[in-house]
Amino acid sequence: MSGFDRQRYEEAQSVYAGADCLIPADEIGAAYDRMAEAVTADLAELDPVVICVMLGGLQATAELGKRLSFPFELDYLHATRYRGETSGGELVWKVSPGLRLAGRHVLIVDDILDEGHTLAAILAAIKAQGAASVRTAMLLLKDHDRRANGVHADYVGCHVADRYVFGAGMDYKGYYRQLPGVWAIGQPGTSDNVTS
Repeated sequence: MSGFDRQRYEEAQSVYAGADCLIPADEIGAAYDRMAEAVTADLAELDPVVICVMLGGLQATAELGKRLSFPFELDYLHATRYRGETSGGELVWKVSPGLRLAGRHVLIVDDILDEGHTLAAILAAIKAQGAASVRTAMLLLKDHDRRANGVHADYVGCHVADRYVFGAGMDYKGYYRQLPGVWAIGQPGTSDNVTS
């Protein structure tokens, strides 16, 4: 999208003003600490490749990565179903990882595991490249029963209610990824949206 869309901008401001803080910044930091400890126990001696799922996984990868004291290679991919919207469509691959992954231990890092369709496609693509193992680290796991068959997260920071969430890397129509906590719109106990 190009140019300033005042209506979209003001909508984002209005949504934020009425949103609920579900997870404050200090709890997010503690979640990354726990995840880093578990990742270190499993991967520190395996020369892993950490792959950031753009754009949502950017903050999660940075926060988790700076807590890992062992050497790892970093790469990224960009596969999306959202493109600035609040519900998913057809998966679009924008960028594939640049590193050779055959025989490597891979950690995929993203912001949230919701239904898991995007993650399922990413896992299939990484496994098809011959990775020795593939693990997933998600800051958030959305609590519901709509998960794609067989999709799970190996490392989870926090569980979150089945609401549309933003902040801590997740956006509302492109805005508010930078918030240090996790915020939600919609009524508690409803699923008025799908994230990733």
